[in-house]
Amino acid sequence: QVQLVESGGGLVQAGGSLRLSCAASGRTFSMSTIGWFRRAPGKEREFVAAISWSGGSIYYADSMKGRFTISRDNAKNTVYLQMNSLKPEDTAIYYCAAHRVLYFPPGPTGLADFGSWGQGTQVTVSS
Repeated sequence: QVQLVESGGGLVQAGGSLRLSCAASGRTFSMSTIGWFRRAPGKEREFVAAISWSGGSIYYADSMKGRFTISRDNAKNTVYLQMNSLKPEDTAIYYCAAHRVLYFPPGPTGLADFGSWGQGTQVTVSS
């Protein structure tokens, strides 16, 4: 089992950048694909990106490609989400979660495939 805690959110102006962190504890972290998700006000939670246990495979939602970069440092038990050129529509609570199946490769996925959700970190982008 893995436990996840997000941090790094905050208030930023449009065009700015933020780097979110997802700190993990638990013995299965290095065997787990980790995903980032977000829930904007009044909307459903949506997939952002996922990274494989080794960092060698990455999958992004089409709408996130180009501005967001996911990475991980297994020595630090942390997954990152670098967000650049932020827009007001990126305002959301951002969550990380672990795929329920160890060594499952990143790809098209549903929220139900992930568990061990963190509490989320708020990102607010002002115009």
